[in-house]
Amino acid sequence: MTDHYTTLGLDSAATLADVKKAFRQQASSWHPDKNAAPEAPARFRAVQEAYEVLSDADKRQAYDDNRRRNLLDSPIETAREIWQTYFNPLL
Repeated sequence: MTDHYTTLGLDSAATLADVKKAFRQQASSWHPDKNAAPEAPARFRAVQEAYEVLSDADKRQAYDDNRRRNLLDSPIETAREIWQTYFNPLL
């Protein structure tokens, strides 16, 4: 499961204004017309998807509920994903 908050560089308490601002910044930096990096198109699509979910109140609520449920239903798998996503790149 991708973390839309991390994609936009936000925490889960971000307001709609924060989401819009982060989307504009990330979309601008990852837009394939402006960024020649090979990963730019994929990152740009991820930013668009994150904005689509987090900017819609109903989709965001469902996403947040699913995040909480995953943490409670499968704590070992969630811990493994957190470790791989956040800590492995640092090591």
